[in-house]
Amino acid sequence: MIFFITLIRFFKGILKSFKDPEFKGLLYSVIIILLSGTIFYNQIEKWNLLDSLFFSVTTLTTVGYGNLYPHTAIGKIFTIIYIFIGLGILLGFINAISKNIFRTSDKVKHVRSKIKKLLPN
Repeated sequence: MIFFITLIRFFKGILKSFKDPEFKGLLYSVIIILLSGTIFYNQIEKWNLLDSLFFSVTTLTTVGYGNLYPHTAIGKIFTIIYIFIGLGILLGFINAISKNIFRTSDKVKHVRSKIKKLLPN
């Protein structure tokens, strides 16, 4: 039950984030960075698109399963740069979502406290 409540709050936070211009910019940046990594690994490392996207996501989220890794020197250099740039963008994106989730939570607490004050003991 807690999982579903958390999931609902997460999606509400994302939906509310679309009103924020900073969030939109970060969303577009995340999409661009994932697409650039996917295309690079597809072309240079000769991985299929799914493997390329999988590697891009696991690298930027620092999961790194280790089942895929760049074999070429240019692939290794790109990955180093990709991590430094992409990790910052991804963390900013996650931060923007979490701000909206907690902002919603604070509003709910504020409304509850007002209702408690109005109700007789």
